[in-house]
Formats: sequence, structure tokens, C-alpha cells
Amino acid sequence: MSNALTVRAKPALRTFSYGGGWQSTAALVLAARGDINYRSFLMANVGNDSENPATLAYVEHHAIPFAEAHGLELTVLNRTMKRSGGERRTLYQDLTRPGSRSLDIPVRMPNGAPGTRSCTAKFKIKVIGAELKRRGASVDHPATVGIGISLDEIDRANKRRCEPHERIEYPLLERGIRRTDCVRIIHSAGLPIPPKSSCWFCPFHRPEAWREMRRSQPKLFEKACQLEELLNRRRDALGKDHVYLTRFGQPLRRAIPDGADTLPFDEYDTGCDSGWCMT
Repeated sequence: MSNALTVRAKPALRTFSYGGGWQSTAALVLAARGDINYRSFLMANVGNDSENPATLAYVEHHAIPFAEAHGLELTVLNRTMKRSGGERRTLYQDLTRPGSRSLDIPVRMPNGAPGTRSCTAKFKIKVIGAELKRRGASVDHPATVGIGISLDEIDRANKRRCEPHERIEYPLLERGIRRTDCVRIIHSAGLPIPPKSSCWFCPFHRPEAWREMRRSQPKLFEKACQLEELLNRRRDALGKDHVYLTRFGQPLRRAIPDGADTLPFDEYDTGCDSGWCMT
């Protein structure tokens, strides 16, 4: 009889990047059914003061209880600053802290074009990547990360946008699932349909989304206006052009007038095209 020790391979780490929207909630339901092979879902929270409040409420009251009832993990992660002793830092705090020149979000230039952004990388990709490293993922033993991109958003799929210790999968895309299918899947589990997940101040909001915020969440809309004004006061001090939260090249208060019946049609609401946000 051999005395050789048997070395068991470490089980592969698999997780799904949960955004709180239609696609990732549909994936949660599919995982509960056993239709896709994920038992762990990780949500990178950009901050309780930054995420859509309706999304956070949905996660707390519907998604987490559903996951727990079906033996799934749904963990909400927050960005922490190592240099500050593990202090939590939100996206809104980064944008508004005194002396900050941060423009992590893709603010719109005067011509309507979006500027560069780092919010997705700093507050989504790296946060999940750090957690996977903590759980044992490495370049030699990468974690598999599912991203909730559906067939009708195939142009958002981009395998290059991940950490070296990750491998990306698109289980909805591979199964030919569309956004409309996600609604059916969520309803089939007895869950309400989640709101669109995003930061409440995201410059990729459609005009219709801004209009709805002004109508139904006037305090939040006012807060977005004040954020835009703060960023532009800082731009004035630096001698730089103003930036905006819409593509119309004017302050949010004027771009989305109160009580307007119609707004210019805007078919683009791309969100984070890496697939890590707004899914």
C-alpha cells in the first residue's frame, strides 16, 4: 500500500458580479434553479450615498433574502482605503471632499462627449478583484467571474477589462438571454423587477431618467444639480471649461426643465460598457 500523500486540487473559485439590475438578478434566479454554475454573488457598492437608493433597497429587501433562501451567497463589498487604515471611501465622497480634483465619473464636455472615467475600475472591478485575491485567486489559479450582459447588449462584452487573476464569463450571453427574458425569469421566481442600477448622479442617464428623478425624487435631483455646480466651481478655480451631467451642454436645472412634457429622444444609455455596472 502506497504511503504517498494525495494532494487535492484547490476548488476553482467562481463568483458572479452582481449589480442589482435586471440581468444580474435574472442570473441570481438561474443560479438558484441550478441552471448556471454560480453559488457566490459579489456586489461592489460604490457607496450608500452614491448608489441608486432604490437599488440598495431592492438588494436589502429582495435579493439578499432570496439568495439566503436558496443557499446562495450575496455579499455587498465596499471600497476601503489601505493608506487610511481601512477607511471606507465612497464615490460621492471622492467627488465632494474638500480640495478634491477628482472627476472619476464620465462627466460630459461642453460638446456633449463623455470624459474619461475611473469609477468603474476603482469602485467596481478593483473592489471585487481585491476580494477574490483575499479568497485565494491568483494569476496561476484565477477566479471565474460571471458578468450579466445579455444578448441584446453584446457590444458591451469585453473580456480584456478584468484583473490578471480573473477570467470573465458571460452566462446570459452564452445562453442567448435578452433583457426581456430577464424580466420573465425574475417574475417566475416571484420577485419584483429591480430598478435600473446606477449611481444617482451618473452622466450616462437618459434624459427620461433625469426627468423622472426630478418628478419623483426632487431632493435627489437637487442634490445632483448641486454636485454639478460644485464640480464647476472647482473648474472655474482651475480655469477649465464647465462639465455637465447631461449631453446637452448646459446645467442640469436647465437641461431638464421642471414640468416638461417632452424631452429630446436619446437612444443611448450605455452605462458602464465594461459590464460591471448597470447590470
